[in-house]
Amino acid sequence: MASDRISLNRSLSDVRLKACRDISYPNYLPTTSVIIVFHNEAWSTLLRTVWSVINRSPKSLIKEIILVDDASELEHLGKELEDYVATLPAPVHVYRTGNRSGLIRARLLGAAKAKGKVLTFLDAHCECTEGWLEPLLSRIAANRKTVTCPIIDVISDQDFKYIAAS
Repeated sequence: MASDRISLNRSLSDVRLKACRDISYPNYLPTTSVIIVFHNEAWSTLLRTVWSVINRSPKSLIKEIILVDDASELEHLGKELEDYVATLPAPVHVYRTGNRSGLIRARLLGAAKAKGKVLTFLDAHCECTEGWLEPLLSRIAANRKTVTCPIIDVISDQDFKYIAAS
């Protein structure tokens, strides 16, 4: 698999527009719990997602990363995953649905366990880039009724090349 040949901790260039890079955000932003649901996800894609959150988010804003296993059957997503995330430089918790529940119920399980002031839901096979989180949280901080969504770039399913949308 192409993903297995790419570092879990790969670097990506800052793909934001210059105007976006120049924006200043408030000193205080709420903390977030990043919730990632997976089912039989490849080791490399799941952990590259987790590493991208850790490496490209201000540590003060990440309360925790919550991984919700929606009844995976792959052995590497059991104890091996729990042991691995215990070594990461951020709080990462693994919860399991027990039976196949579907994306929404699994997200609700993650939301029920979350301790952050904001819930951030990510797919299990995505990568965050530099400056991804602050714009989302600043809009929520300005109005708690706001729902935000980032620009979604593309990762090629052929060679896992990162393709910026902006």
